[in-house]
Amino acid sequence: MQKTPSRSFRLVCAPERIPLVEALLRAQGYAFEEEPFSPLCRRLTEEPRPLGISLAALFGYVYIQDRSSMLPPLALAPREGSAVLDVCASPGSKTGFLCQLVGTHGFVLGNEPGRPRLATLRANLHALNCVQAATCSCPGEKLPLREGSWDCIQLDPPCSGWGTVDKNPRVMQLWQGGKVRPLIMLQRQLLRRAWELLRPGGVAVYSTCTTNVEENEEQARWAVEELGFAIEPLEPFPGFAWEEPRPCGAGTLRVDGSRSGAQGFYIARLRKPGEAFASFSLPEPLALPASAREIPLRALEGPCTDVSLLPEGRVAVFGEYARFLPRHAESCLAPGLAWQGALLGKVRAGRVALSPRLRALMPAEPPADALRLDEVADILDLLAGRGRESGLPGRETGLYWRELPLCRVQLKSGRPVCAVR
Repeated sequence: MQKTPSRSFRLVCAPERIPLVEALLRAQGYAFEEEPFSPLCRRLTEEPRPLGISLAALFGYVYIQDRSSMLPPLALAPREGSAVLDVCASPGSKTGFLCQLVGTHGFVLGNEPGRPRLATLRANLHALNCVQAATCSCPGEKLPLREGSWDCIQLDPPCSGWGTVDKNPRVMQLWQGGKVRPLIMLQRQLLRRAWELLRPGGVAVYSTCTTNVEENEEQARWAVEELGFAIEPLEPFPGFAWEEPRPCGAGTLRVDGSRSGAQGFYIARLRKPGEAFASFSLPEPLALPASAREIPLRALEGPCTDVSLLPEGRVAVFGEYARFLPRHAESCLAPGLAWQGALLGKVRAGRVALSPRLRALMPAEPPADALRLDEVADILDLLAGRGRESGLPGRETGLYWRELPLCRVQLKSGRPVCAVR
């Protein structure tokens, strides 16, 4: 029996904040059930208004994502603190999930070769408060990174997309015959570069949203026979219907999209043989461009701000913007690479005006100088420009819904003004 697709989403928060985010969703009338394959993933059962305009989505606590697309990061399963590369990253669905899995003290580099899509990737990572992420834009097959230094690589390359036929009925007509051949060659170039960049013992997950054997099982077999990868068999994730494995696809998975209420998807987990390094010392910090300058962490201090919540790293100013450069990045990135750390805010009059979306530095408990609102209606009024006098001093503070940090707001004569839209 075919399942009716329903909207799935991911909770973007620490485990201890899940009850609060769920309460915020329920307060606006949403109902949902936990997906059986991850404690962070949910499927909507009631959607009184589009989830994308919910308060939880506005403040970056949920990310709408096809349930099949959630599986590759779970198959990669990076350990906390790992260095992970997402080779073809935009719009950032998997990149953001990988940030959650590696934790604040891990590092994720999202590479997006297509310049027009790079802005989408960066905007999504900023909304999700992924301070442990950085981005770059290079051809994936030529990524100028330190070889043999990455713990895990997510490779979701350009493909024919046959698994999305329910949403894109013409995709089977557009990608046929000789049109697929350049994609197959690019996928092999990307697999070869992933092999070079992985450390001994490192893992890559190769995934596509196509049902084409040449782009799936045949590519995994090529990676084993020509590059030296070993396939690590994947256990089927609960909550999905699975296609029968092809003769050459032992250990890899195919989502049956029609029966799973999701996109068709292929997933292979590939390990580079060898022993992991017993220890690894970080090289010297990468030199900043001549146009950039490093500033001390204290430049970020202000109301409702705890700079100790940042992982180890540096703050640097590029033009008028302050960005965070994770120390962990220095072990994987090569000199000369043009990359961008997480946006922290704008530099004005010698201080950093933190981005309104930067809740990552807000204390877990609302401090005395915070604006705490307990009713959803009060938050909606604030967003509509009907915020009431707060009685708080200063020019800015943090906004909380109960104990859940939402964003930073300006104070104009004590009246809160929210710039997040």
